[in-house]
Amino acid sequence: MIQPIITSASDIMGGAPVFAGTRVPIQTLLDYLEAGDSIDDFLAGFPSVTRAQVIALLERATTLAVADAA
Repeated sequence: MIQPIITSASDIMGGAPVFAGTRVPIQTLLDYLEAGDSIDDFLAGFPSVTRAQVIALLERATTLAVADAA
């Protein structure tokens, strides 16, 4: 069974999409990257998120972006 990358529940962070198994919003990673911070900087600040989760999210986002452009 494939593990979810993102979850959303009204009782966790008000329903904001978060990394599965954490309370860390996906938007937080995007804010870090937009500000020019590295994945390592993000992971240092949010140790409940794994590098594998971040990579899986970015790979999924890339797949969706490429498919959308086609």
